[in-house]
Amino acid sequence: MTEHKAKRLSVSSASPYEKIVGFCRAVRVGNLVAVSGTTAGSGGKPVAIGDPAAQARAILETIGKALEEAGSGLEDVIRTRVYLTDIAHWEAVGRVHGEFFAHIRPANTMLQVSAFVSPDWLVEIEADAVLSGGSC
Repeated sequence: MTEHKAKRLSVSSASPYEKIVGFCRAVRVGNLVAVSGTTAGSGGKPVAIGDPAAQARAILETIGKALEEAGSGLEDVIRTRVYLTDIAHWEAVGRVHGEFFAHIRPANTMLQVSAFVSPDWLVEIEADAVLSGGSC
């Protein structure tokens, strides 16, 4: 019996938490890409403090870049998970999600969590994508 191990591609970011926690921004194996929970800020420094919609926009741009580095794109996203520190922000964040995914319409879950590592982060989003052709 021959065992085939799919090639693994890891996409790193400027997050200082990658080495501490042992993760990367995205991982592609074959035609699957998983993007880690992403917050608004490069290098662990929050951006758009107090504005959940602007944070969601920055997050989805970061996710888009990670997908591109993995040979994918937003059009391949099949599932997103949106975490909010205040569920009252659901509509503002949901509208931004809709700007990016209105025509793609991935499966989505939105829920409230108690806190993130930085109290300035109001939103965290993760995404899963499936490419329609081949492997990396």
